[in-house]
Amino acid sequence: VQLQAFGGGLVQPGGYLRLSCAASGFTKANYVIGWFRQAPGKEREWVSGFNSRDGSSSYADSVQGRFAIARDNAKNLVYLQMNSLKPEDTAVYYCAALESVFIIMMITTAPSDYTYWGQGTQVTVSS
Repeated sequence: VQLQAFGGGLVQPGGYLRLSCAASGFTKANYVIGWFRQAPGKEREWVSGFNSRDGSSSYADSVQGRFAIARDNAKNLVYLQMNSLKPEDTAVYYCAALESVFIIMMITTAPSDYTYWGQGTQVTVSS
């Protein structure tokens, strides 16, 4: 499985960005793609996830209602649309994936559960 995250940048508070994760090479029928972020001096934090089982998604409380995750199967891309950005959203953002031959019932938020990681993309929210 190969993952590559891109689309980060500098944006003013209240602005928006769309991150993309190029995800390919899945060999098992079921997978979850997650977005994580890590700010300087802080633990890596789960942000959002997408479950291939039913197309469901979930979000951390801190981004609920502002961020949206979507999958474009034709392009093998997973997007993270980030609206109403705040300075506290500043971090390096990563996409990650896990896959399984078994049905994945829920989107895990633990970084250690994800097998594959893309390189990070920096998001800076500042005026």
